[in-house]
Amino acid sequence: MPGIVSYGVYLPYWRLDRAQIAATLGSPAGRGTRAVASYDEDPTTMAVEAARACLASVPDARARIGQVLFATSEPPYLDKTNATAIHAALGLDRGAMAFDAAGSVNSANGVFVAAANAPVPTLAVFADVRTGMPGGGDEASGGDGAAAFLYDPAGDGLLETLGWGAATAEFLDRWREPGEHASKVWEERFGEHAYVPLAEEAVAAALKAAGVTPDQIDHLVVTGLHSRAARAVSRALGTRPDALVDDLGGAIGNTGAAHAGIVLASLLDVAEPGKLILRVTLADGAMAVVTRTTDALVAFRSRQRERDRVAAQLASGRSDLSYATFLTWRGELRREPPRRPDPVAPAAPPSFRYEAWKFGFNAASCARCGTRHLPPAPVCMNCGAVEEMQDERLAETPATVATFTVDRLAFTPNPPLVAAVVDFDGGGRYRCEVTDVDPAAIAIGDRVEMTFRRISIANGIRNYFWKARPIRGEA
Repeated sequence: MPGIVSYGVYLPYWRLDRAQIAATLGSPAGRGTRAVASYDEDPTTMAVEAARACLASVPDARARIGQVLFATSEPPYLDKTNATAIHAALGLDRGAMAFDAAGSVNSANGVFVAAANAPVPTLAVFADVRTGMPGGGDEASGGDGAAAFLYDPAGDGLLETLGWGAATAEFLDRWREPGEHASKVWEERFGEHAYVPLAEEAVAAALKAAGVTPDQIDHLVVTGLHSRAARAVSRALGTRPDALVDDLGGAIGNTGAAHAGIVLASLLDVAEPGKLILRVTLADGAMAVVTRTTDALVAFRSRQRERDRVAAQLASGRSDLSYATFLTWRGELRREPPRRPDPVAPAAPPSFRYEAWKFGFNAASCARCGTRHLPPAPVCMNCGAVEEMQDERLAETPATVATFTVDRLAFTPNPPLVAAVVDFDGGGRYRCEVTDVDPAAIAIGDRVEMTFRRISIANGIRNYFWKARPIRGEA
């Protein structure tokens, strides 16, 4: 079976302190913070960022990936495949397939199973934006984030699968009609009554297949949107109390289809080789998988960037987001827009023709003198060579702020707009928007990197492109 050879996580820059919900609405909202996707993020953009972190440790993987599988309960598009934008943003080969598994949190389990049995190297990506009605439990306990895992039949797996089990049942616990943005939930005691026996059945099958007992489990991961059921399952399985892994709910909330992957990644960031892991996911039934960490985990962590680890992203988040801004980004609070023309939807033909630039951020590099052109141009501005350009991907190339402006009149859902001219390492200059930045703190000389974002929505079309952002964890 293909094993996980790399993984990556993306946690948004912004956090909402749950105390702000309680202070504004006067209703209990719990303690801690929840991760919040910015106004220019959605499941597709976050999936791209998690996948980039995953591939950063395996630089030659892009040419070998045979398919992309994307799981989300909140797809930006219906009818149109969302995974194709991820495919294009990563600059994958056209021969690699791209598929969605969308609409329910349980779709993530399907992607995990499909990737683990795929005959070709498979990039499994999970992302969600979770919210609910203002003042509701889903709003406070939800969270936004993404995770990605690379499965390769020919690679050294970080985990060895020993056994798995599943228990499926049809019951009404959580549901949402098409077009609605908030879920409805049945009474909590019923969900616990349904989930606990299903989890016990799935776990019993997984442990039997693996030939281990509950007390031999070193790490227990239990995830699911039904928090009460997840706590009950954690107590009922007979594992050691110290085996239970923090589900990160107090720091980022529950990220839906992405949550099992994010919690697993946080464990792999610190786990030692030879440890038994039992993962249980509750979603329209239960799935349980028993795995053992391998020696390849140590070699992987030596290649992994420190800032890509979950703990580093938790530490680099910004938790002063106001509740009013959060409601505005979620469309719950309608505010006076800037008195500027509304955004115009991008046209399909030019977007298709310039896919390598718009989605992959490929510059044109002159084959004669090496000058980079952003955006791509057929004639070299330095030596005058005509049609001697080569594509060069700059999405992973860091840059330095050469100059900037803080525009308080331009259209943006999060005024003021910060624009900068950035110089890429190795050459190339470009003017772009800067996101996830404090307008009062940006300075000439700041180091930035490119991030895939949603520029606007017009006529139902999401205009995806690249922005700059400060490199998290660096001054």
